[in-house]
Amino acid sequence: MRSVSVLAVLGRGLLPADTPFIRADDLGLTRGDGIFETVHVRHGKPWKLDEHLARMARSAARMNLDLPDLRGLAELACEQWPVDQEGALKLVCTRGVDGAEEVTCYATITPVSEKLIALRTAGISVTALSYGYPAAARTEAPWLLGGVKSLSYAINMASQRWAQANGFDDALWVSSDGYALEGPTSTLVWRKGERLLTVPAKLTGILAGTTARYLLDRAAELGLVAGEEMVTPAELVEAEGAWLISGIRGPVPIRKLDGVELRTDSATNLRGLLGF
Repeated sequence: MRSVSVLAVLGRGLLPADTPFIRADDLGLTRGDGIFETVHVRHGKPWKLDEHLARMARSAARMNLDLPDLRGLAELACEQWPVDQEGALKLVCTRGVDGAEEVTCYATITPVSEKLIALRTAGISVTALSYGYPAAARTEAPWLLGGVKSLSYAINMASQRWAQANGFDDALWVSSDGYALEGPTSTLVWRKGERLLTVPAKLTGILAGTTARYLLDRAAELGLVAGEEMVTPAELVEAEGAWLISGIRGPVPIRKLDGVELRTDSATNLRGLLGF
């Protein structure tokens, strides 16, 4: 289910999905030097593509990466995708071959797995893992690339693997000064009374979630007021509900945090509002 079904390469167009197309000395492979975005494909179209391309441009600017316009590439890939199947469109731009000064850009689409779709209703068990920095560290040190969606996801994946190896579904990063930040591949959102909240990206350097932003901008449709706050894991236990949200999984309720059951907010229909 996770194999690539569509492959489109900038300058070459559509290729058979199993085509070798990237050089072994590409800096995206050897150093993780590049950026990416993953976009939900629904009804054959890339959802919130403008917002993802805008975030990709911000990431490119932070990394001094010359990003070409990838809209056409994304739309070309989606033209080959069945309208009745959810897909995950990944747009990638690497710094290219060392010394060549020409970026490598491509797009892939893979199916969204049934297991992942099931988590939207089943929910997840999460463990809090130390991120190793104070909450404000990345805003004061731009070389840490806070808020950049770079290809350097080794720590993100290691965090999830550790969580899963120890009986959890996912992880929640916590700063060294005790604040919940984000999931390795998701944004934290919770409800506190009549407020729908997330962690402030500008104060913490977390990756500002595109799907979470869309949700918070429409919180009034749920009878809630959107906001941003710092929060501790203990405070999440007291919340009316908490979710990890990403562009492909959608809003996934956190059922347990380090074995402690969280409240289930079945009345706040995040999935309906987001179209998942």
